[in-house]
Amino acid sequence: MGKSAAAVLYQCAECGWRSTKWAGRCGECQGWGTVAEVRAAASGRAGLRSPGWAGQLGASGSAAISIADVDVSSAGARPTGLDELDRVLGGGLVPGAVVLLAGEPGVGKSTLLLEAGALAAEAGPVLYVTGEESAAQVRLRADRIGAVSQHLYLAAETDLSAVLEHVDVVGPGLLIVDSVQTITAAGVEGTPGGVTQIREITAALMAVAKQRTLTTVLVGHVTKDGSIAGPRALEHLVDVVLQFDGDRHSPLRMVRALKNRYGPTDEIGCFELGEYGLIGLPDPSGLFLSQLREPVPGTCVTVTLEGSRPLVAEVQTLVCASTADMTRRVTSGLDAARVGMVLAVLQRRAGVTIGRQDVYAATVGGVRLTEPSVDLAVALAVASAASNLSVPPDLVAIGEVGLAGEIRRVPGIQRRLAEAERMGFRRAIVPPGSAGLPGSAGLPRTADAAAGPGRPGTGLLTDVREAGDIREAIAAALGGSPAKG
Repeated sequence: MGKSAAAVLYQCAECGWRSTKWAGRCGECQGWGTVAEVRAAASGRAGLRSPGWAGQLGASGSAAISIADVDVSSAGARPTGLDELDRVLGGGLVPGAVVLLAGEPGVGKSTLLLEAGALAAEAGPVLYVTGEESAAQVRLRADRIGAVSQHLYLAAETDLSAVLEHVDVVGPGLLIVDSVQTITAAGVEGTPGGVTQIREITAALMAVAKQRTLTTVLVGHVTKDGSIAGPRALEHLVDVVLQFDGDRHSPLRMVRALKNRYGPTDEIGCFELGEYGLIGLPDPSGLFLSQLREPVPGTCVTVTLEGSRPLVAEVQTLVCASTADMTRRVTSGLDAARVGMVLAVLQRRAGVTIGRQDVYAATVGGVRLTEPSVDLAVALAVASAASNLSVPPDLVAIGEVGLAGEIRRVPGIQRRLAEAERMGFRRAIVPPGSAGLPGSAGLPRTADAAAGPGRPGTGLLTDVREAGDIREAIAAALGGSPAKG
């Protein structure tokens, strides 16, 4: 018998895009050769109707009630015990929420969740399901970081039915699945970690989480370009998407919320990864500054905002004669497109000739700066390197650079200047209309500036200058127009 056209679908193995006709190129992610045939019966909610776990999900229907009668007392966020993680989550984990934590291999995802699970176990049972390691391997890590608790239960499982059975037996208040790509569901086509498997497993775990008011944290893998592996629908299904990243050669780790139905998405949590686990960094500004005894051309300090948190960070640049036929533009921790734009503005609007020279731009401490307010610091650092004149070490530069060479205002200027003053900086260059503040940043004046620039102290921000365009900013920072390179 021939195949029924209604029973056959074609699905992309990368993003989950579906079509009733085969195509050599995916219509969603534009990948070549990723579309393959998949049975419609297997790609539907067959997993949710499977006899192995249909009974565990219970009845799906409930009577509708007035929104005024809904009890919200049990839906408040519960702190995890890790302040930096709670900052990103918006106060803690919400009962019944499904959180997806993604990051590169070895960045510390399992360590972070093991610590959070041990702290949460003080209030009730926690189930940690590991599909990548044995229970003994997880126990060794827990001993090393001090995350051993009698109410933290481990299960080395890769079958979804077995995971749900453990949930029934333990009755946890928090379920951690490390990772969702290693779990398989019987009766669902596809290889472990495939689009169909991930979609059905996530849907089943979400159904259990909502029914039992069970907070669930899923660990997700990332692809080579840093995006979350699996179908895009995975990010739409879950309530919170967290990105955990950091340079493997640096102890600094950062967690960001890419999606959060219960809190902000512009906060950042900072951790230091050491031999004994992760340590929260409530004041990370000092990590992003170099400890130079003498001023060096090509460096400039700025203040960026990550959510409500101001961070003082240093930009370093190097301009040198090119040794190849084609000049190089290399960036690390900065947006390469914005750095290229700033270089073009410097050449055209400020007369800084760097066309035949290599330019290298980087941040200190492994921090990634993508906010437009960093433009002015990048411009001053490049102008400083090109002219071989040093920017004063007690100066910060804040502002966005436009293509016409103008300096544009940025939000949160008061918080930025207050943080600069706290760190001991005494001078600042800001966009027009930003310096008309009482005192330096609306704070009471103090005379103690002994801490020095880049070190926490009371400081005294005595000179806040407005610069309307890039030429004015260079003159204010370097004492005149830079020499042409």
